Formats: sequence, C-alpha cells, structure tokens
Amino acid sequence: MLDDTNEIHPLFRGAPTTTEFKKLRKRLVRNTREAIEQYGMIEPGARWLVCLSGGKDSYTLLAILHELKWRGLLPVDLLACNLDQGQPGFPATVLPAFLEERGVPHRIEYRDTYSVVMDKIPEGRTFCSLCSRLRRGHLYRIAREEGCSAVVLGHHRDDALETFFMNLFHGGKLASMPPKLVNDEGDLYLYRPLAHVAEADCDKFAKAMNYPIIPCDLCGSQDGLQRQQIKQLLDGWEANHPGRRQVIFKALTNMNPSHLLDPNHFDFAALTRKSR
Repeated sequence: MLDDTNEIHPLFRGAPTTTEFKKLRKRLVRNTREAIEQYGMIEPGARWLVCLSGGKDSYTLLAILHELKWRGLLPVDLLACNLDQGQPGFPATVLPAFLEERGVPHRIEYRDTYSVVMDKIPEGRTFCSLCSRLRRGHLYRIAREEGCSAVVLGHHRDDALETFFMNLFHGGKLASMPPKLVNDEGDLYLYRPLAHVAEADCDKFAKAMNYPIIPCDLCGSQDGLQRQQIKQLLDGWEANHPGRRQVIFKALTNMNPSHLLDPNHFDFAALTRKSR
C-alpha cells in the first residue's frame, strides 16, 4: 500500500512519514497477518464484527485490519461496532464522529449494562467479570443481527501473557487467551488477530496517529486488580531482562505435553522401556 494520501485508507491519513513509524506500521501488519494465517481466521467472503472500545488496542486493530483489506490480503467484510454500556462520563459522540469522518462502516449500540453491574456486584468488588459477560452477549447478538460470522477483539500479546499468569497464580492451571475460539452456541467465531502484537506497539501506533483515546477506567473498577499486579511483574522482568515477554510468549506456542504433569494430555502410563 502506498503512502500517497489519495491511495491510502482514511484511517491512515495524517500518518507520520518517519522511518520509525513506517517500521512500526510494517511490523504491526506483519504480526497481525501472521496470526490471522497461522490460526486459520480467514473465510473468504465472511463478515467480521470488529469491536471498537476507543482504547489504543481497538484503534490499532481497526486500522491494521483495514490496511490488510486495502492491500487485498484480507478478503472479508469489516463492520466496526462500539457498545456504549452507559458508563458515567463516556463520550458518546467521539467514536461515531471518528468513524463517520473516515468512512468506516459501523454500528453504535447503546445498552446500559453499567446499571446492571452496579446492582449485582457488592461494593468493593471488581466489575470486570460480569461487565465482560454482558458485553460479550450483546456483541454476539449484534453479530448475528448483522450477518457476521466472527466477533473480532483487540486483545494483544501482553493480554495473553497476563491471562496466562493470572491462571497460573490464581487459577492453578496452564491456560491463556486463545487467538481463535467458537462460542458456546457454536455459531460464531471469536478472533484475536493482534495475538502476536506487543502492547507497546499498539500504544506507539495510536499515539502517533493521534486517535481520540477513551480511557478504560470510567467505571472506576480498575484500581488494585490482580491483572495490574501481573502487569507490574512483567514490567519488572522486562526492565531487568529486555525481551523477556517475547520469550515467555514463544513458550506459549511451544508446549511439550510429555514434559508437564497432566495425564489427560500425555499418556504417561503407556510409556514403556525397551527390553534388553
């Protein structure tokens, strides 16, 4: 894709022309395309519901998917969707204006799940789990109404790493955030095309593009979460040993069941030695 303003998608108008930014953009495209191909996400002619929260990750997801489509590398129809959950202070006009100005097909849905969460969750407890389940249910409904085969989320490599350690330290299991799954009803895919993308790259990209970021803490439930503690732990490791996150992520793609301890994934009882 060329950088001439007449030959790029409107999501990239005003992009920096520096070598550093071009390398960043190329890396984002490469990593996203790699995940899409590696995990078998493409169904030619399919329609994807691309979820846009207004955070740096979802802006990056939207832009990179449109670049891939612009290049002819993603033969699917893209529909951006924002679910306004009624959080106090949510700037409801920001995303519609952003999408309309850039000619991005979209749907804005208002559902006051915030009041439901406030009513159900005791004071002092975090809202995220119930809020996420309610949001996911509405997104699946919207996907069906719009004829989409997949709901596409902006979770990146660092989200997968944090989830892995959350499960390790607090859940007692080895599990992360899958790049592709099928919903419980069996009729929709859930994709995470940024599975190989570093959070730092999303941050650099969204800031360089000057996208109108909407904070993720409007509900006030983010302080003190266990996930934040995991993030701080990973930050410390990365500061002392640069590249540590990538090494851990590589481990998630290189599992050896015979060197773990789960008999459900390796038949230890069937191991036999050769007779002399």
